[in-house]
Amino acid sequence: MIDLSTELAGLRLKNPVLLASGTWGYGQELSQYLDLSLFGALVTKGISLEPRPGNPPPRLVETPCGLINAIGLENPGLKAFATKIIPYLRRFKVPLIANIFGESPEEYVTLTAELSSLVDAIEVNVSCPNVKRGGLLFGSEPAELARLVEKVCQAASVPVIVKLPPKTLGIGELAQVCEAAGAAALSLINTVPAMAIDLHRRGSRLGVISGGLSGPVIKPIALKLVYEVVKAVKIPVIGIGGITCATDVAEFLILGARAVQIGTANLISPRAGSRILQDLPPLLSELGVSSVSQLIGSFRSE
Repeated sequence: MIDLSTELAGLRLKNPVLLASGTWGYGQELSQYLDLSLFGALVTKGISLEPRPGNPPPRLVETPCGLINAIGLENPGLKAFATKIIPYLRRFKVPLIANIFGESPEEYVTLTAELSSLVDAIEVNVSCPNVKRGGLLFGSEPAELARLVEKVCQAASVPVIVKLPPKTLGIGELAQVCEAAGAAALSLINTVPAMAIDLHRRGSRLGVISGGLSGPVIKPIALKLVYEVVKAVKIPVIGIGGITCATDVAEFLILGARAVQIGTANLISPRAGSRILQDLPPLLSELGVSSVSQLIGSFRSE
């Protein structure tokens, strides 16, 4: 019997496979195709204080081995999330991680305080502009990030996970300031800034010019950045980026990730997550380990 359980920021997960924010809605549609209770945890779509309509269409563009989205963080807002969505998701008896974002530190703090009693952990999206600071991204500058994470952690009564941007230079420093500010875990990577051109219109194929690239095309980038962050901090790391099969999961675990999030694969096939879970035990057996913990961090650099 293969033991798939893993521990993450004080949470005991029955397996390391989580559904990533923004790629499975709020479960109502996806639960028609697969059992959400199978997963180690569910990371809900990003929530803001007030409802957001999102960006004008087109919002999605397929690319070779990837997908560019410019959804614009559409969501129903905190009140509807707390009163309608969380009660629905709680029926699956799986740890819930609420992904939050705001335009000011105060918005992040309010969301954290309101949700701490309703979910098992908070995932903080720091790829959003701080409107009060003239649009500077929270996750782009270490001091700004440290201030935000410290305030969120002070307001939280559950573990705080910081979702880092795909910063190829200085990702280790960003991880370290989050750890020092009190983060219980880190998740990475978020989508990679990208564009797609409509040749005949001489314009963008997205309604807001640019968006975020995800899918298998970004997996090599994600692996490299997870490798850097695992070396830089002691807190757990969650790998995200182009995971479509059990082999991809194992690669992130070998690098030291304690869990992974399945993102774009959910949009390719709603049953991708359950297929990955089904394939994971025989793969671990083939790799000669009897538990996920034996695989985590087994990377050999020489």
